[in-house]
Amino acid sequence: MTAQLPRTADELHALPRVGERAVVMTMGALHEGHAALIRAARARVGSEGQVVVTVFVNPLQFGAGEDLDRYPRTLDADVVVAEKAGADAVFAPSAAEVYPGGEPEVRISAGPMGERLEGEFRPGHFDGVLTVVAKLLHLTGPDLAFYGEKDAQQLALITRMVRDLNFPVEIVGVPTVREGDGLALSSRNRYLSEADRASALELSRALITGQAAVHRGPGTVLRSARAILDNAAQMEPPVVLDYLALVDPADFTDVPEDFRGEAVLAAAARIGTTRLIDNVRLQFGAAR
Repeated sequence: MTAQLPRTADELHALPRVGERAVVMTMGALHEGHAALIRAARARVGSEGQVVVTVFVNPLQFGAGEDLDRYPRTLDADVVVAEKAGADAVFAPSAAEVYPGGEPEVRISAGPMGERLEGEFRPGHFDGVLTVVAKLLHLTGPDLAFYGEKDAQQLALITRMVRDLNFPVEIVGVPTVREGDGLALSSRNRYLSEADRASALELSRALITGQAAVHRGPGTVLRSARAILDNAAQMEPPVVLDYLALVDPADFTDVPEDFRGEAVLAAAARIGTTRLIDNVRLQFGAAR
């Protein structure tokens, strides 16, 4: 199967559509984590459905001093990865197609949840994410949209936006894909030197250590993870922690000590010039 490469919404809508359409939104530089999303989408819609991968580097979600200019752009390779994973089309619109009037004056606000954790360190980031997601949902018109659980706060906000604003689409989360050593797959991993990578592994090790302490309560989970990261701060290069938090996935507020239910242990850190995020999901008490 050869994946089509529409560049405009009109070209995308001209493609034959029989069953359900699933969309996987990316900024390109596709890796195995993206491929897992595409395979999940293909499995869900079946052979009669259509899987569309979007490739668009969204300028609205990059803040001052962030890596918009150096963000990898590898469309030819992305089409190959998407095709092998089961995509029918790779929608790669220009900025003019997505934002025909230039940067939009009217944007979607992420609200209080968008100001926590990632939002505190990247002001306005989630407003940019939700605005482009809303635009791409309109442009692609899917029945389902698949997002990775690695970007847990983003997934929570998109799910909330779709519910609050009555988008006619089902949001599907797909578990984080990790390399053999535990590092969560990310397009930014390519920036890590060998020494950087050795330090970066402490991020996932801290989260998995915290996850293993779930039976001892939220406080112990946090202390166990933080002990690993405190040691990692002394490595060379150091792991410079932005945040470590144990939160309710519904609104990303901190969970109390007597919390029962699903929680997310999330962290963000800088290793050298590269900023990485990661998280694991935990269940306190019996699952409902």
